[in-house]
Parts: sequence; C-alpha cells; structure tokens
Amino acid sequence: MTERLPRIIFFGTPEFAVASLRALHTSGFSIAAVVTAPDKPAGRGRKISSSPVKEYALKHSLTLLQPELLRDADFLKALRELQADIFVVVAFRMLPQEVWTIPPLGTFNLHASLLPQYRGAAPINHAIINGETETGVTTFLIDKEIDTGHILLSETTEILPQDDAGSLHDRLMEMGAALVTETAEKLCRRELKPVPQKKRNGETLHTAPRLFAPDMIIDWREPAVKVHNRIRGLSPYPGAVATLRREGRVMRLKILKSRLRNDIIAIPGTIITPDSSKLIISCSAGALEILAVQPEGRRRMATSEFLRGFVPEGWELA
Repeated sequence: MTERLPRIIFFGTPEFAVASLRALHTSGFSIAAVVTAPDKPAGRGRKISSSPVKEYALKHSLTLLQPELLRDADFLKALRELQADIFVVVAFRMLPQEVWTIPPLGTFNLHASLLPQYRGAAPINHAIINGETETGVTTFLIDKEIDTGHILLSETTEILPQDDAGSLHDRLMEMGAALVTETAEKLCRRELKPVPQKKRNGETLHTAPRLFAPDMIIDWREPAVKVHNRIRGLSPYPGAVATLRREGRVMRLKILKSRLRNDIIAIPGTIITPDSSKLIISCSAGALEILAVQPEGRRRMATSEFLRGFVPEGWELA
C-alpha cells in the first residue's frame, strides 16, 4: 500500500457486504465513512430495522451516512469533504455518476459472479438454478451501466453438487472480502490494469435479474434435475414453492432440500410416500425425494417431521 493509508468510503447494506467492510477495516485501511440504506420497517411487527452494515459501523464507531437520495446536494458535499481515495461498493443500489466519479482512484464494485456472466441482482441464485458448476467473484470499476465496467480482479470457485444458495453465498462472501482487500491494495499502488468485459467465443451470456414470485413456483413437468436445481438455487431463501390442493383447500409448501431419485418413474406431480418418513414427487424425467420443507407460516423442518402431522392422501400438486 501507499505510505499514507488510503481513505475509503464503503457502500453496502446486507450481511454479504459486512465481510468486505470488516476485511478492509481490519486490514488497516482508513474507513472515512460507511454509506448504507436508511432504516426501514421489517418483519411482522414492522419494527424499524437497521442494516447489518449499519450495525457493524456503529459497533466500531465508523462515520455513518444513510441518504434517502444519492443525488442529494448535502450528501454529495459530505462525500467530497471526506476526501476519500476510493469508493468501494458491495451489495448496494446503483450509484449515480455524480457519486462514483468523486474519488481520484475510482469506485469499484464486488459482484458475486464471473463477469460478464450473471449481471444483475441475483447471480448466486441464477447460477445454481441454471445448473452451473463454476462461478466466482469479480471486482470491477463502476461506469454508467449496471455491472458492465472494466474488470480489476476475479477469483473462481466450483459449485458443488451439495451447494445451495445459502452455502454458496457464504463461500462467495468470504472470497469476495479477500478480493476486495486485494483490489483496494493494488489499486492504491496503481498495480491494476482494468480489462474490458468480454465473453469467450461461443459463450452464451446469462443474466441474473431480481427474483419474483413466479420464479419460485415449481413446475413438476420439468425434468427432475431442473426442479432440483431450482430448489437448491432458492434455498434457504426465498424458497421454491409447491402448491397442494384438496377439496377446495390450498397449501403452499416451500421445498428447501431434495435428492434426485432416478429409480422412480411416474406421472409428473405424483406424490409417493413409500413409508411414513419419506416423500417423493415425480417429474418428467426422474423424481425427487424431498428432504426438508417449510410449511406456510411455520419453521423449516425435516420431511420426516412434517409427515408426522400431514397425511398426503387426497392432496394433489398444482
């Protein structure tokens, strides 16, 4: 690093961003300020909730900014007066040009994919849903478009068969924190040459848009492996949803863990209970043994526990 510790303003909100903030903070960088989302009501009680990044900043007495509007004149004035060398962005909303052009060494972002693949808000989920076997983290300079700036550094990791969105999130969070620190150090020493994003020959580019309710609905007419990957890619949150109906009643059930069963062939959507502790659902090619579920309004539980209070007879999958 340079002789004078570089000053950083950090932008982030969720738990994923805390690991990067912590890594910078404990590596000796001067954190001039932390910018995070305003407090907002959350949960059933609608109590005012602070972001994980805010909680870290308060715990470590870091200067905190929570602007409602990123183009607010007072906010922009505060950013300039802090005289930071670099802005670092991890899991934050899109910055206007008036913000990311302020620091002399630039503003860089951490993204949880190997750019240009999976640009968008939900790269971890979509990579698993699409059956990818490899992903990673990338740091890049912010420009006018979302997730399109020149790449600084990247690191690759395997997506394991047993991975779901939760386990991959945690692994990429720690990898990303290390990459953010390395990027900041090398950027300060002017050792990085930004490289334009470029797809490889013959490569299909996938996007990672925000997930909405229709994305979570399981279609049992799909091959078992596709349904299995959707379950993995949406677990533990927001959860892949199965809808069951019986005599006018409707039950929504989140399927959080499954196992491929290629030894069973039946009409897609058939519910099979070989014993009192197992639940198998057929797909268009193969079937899935359901290992963990979350009934609507209740906690996550093993399927064997769920079946102690649920009799499948008469229920049909929508």
